Amino acid sequence: MRRIWLIALLLAAAVACGEGNSVTTGVPANPEEPVSVPASSGVPNPGPSMAVAVGNTLSPRKIPWTGTEPVADGLKINWVSGVEPCNSLDRVDVKYSDTEVTVTLWEGTTDKDAICIEIAIEKATIVKLTEPVGDRKIVDGAK
Repeated sequence: MRRIWLIALLLAAAVACGEGNSVTTGVPANPEEPVSVPASSGVPNPGPSMAVAVGNTLSPRKIPWTGTEPVADGLKINWVSGVEPCNSLDRVDVKYSDTEVTVTLWEGTTDKDAICIEIAIEKATIVKLTEPVGDRKIVDGAK
């Protein structure tokens, strides 16, 4: 009788664990079936890391940005980059025309001997504008 209870208990536990897909191993039962990854890990996203231009970086290069939003005195520019000191915001150039406001981000390294891991980090910076955007299109100068 104990064996029957033990088997029933183990079977009930196995069924309960399978319900609700609370555990995902990332390995599909069928290798040809795509793996689904949960959209949220349950860890809150703290948002982008705020960056301030440091200037005088080594080998600055244009970096494409991923989005922009208006703020009190200008624009908040978002992009994805690597860790500092290998990927430091050097400067932000803004050019105005009658139809466009072109924003160009420049990144470089502040330490030529640094060893940095390759990991993507969401970054943002606030760009103060000298003219209102108005009806002009905001353009990425790195694209």
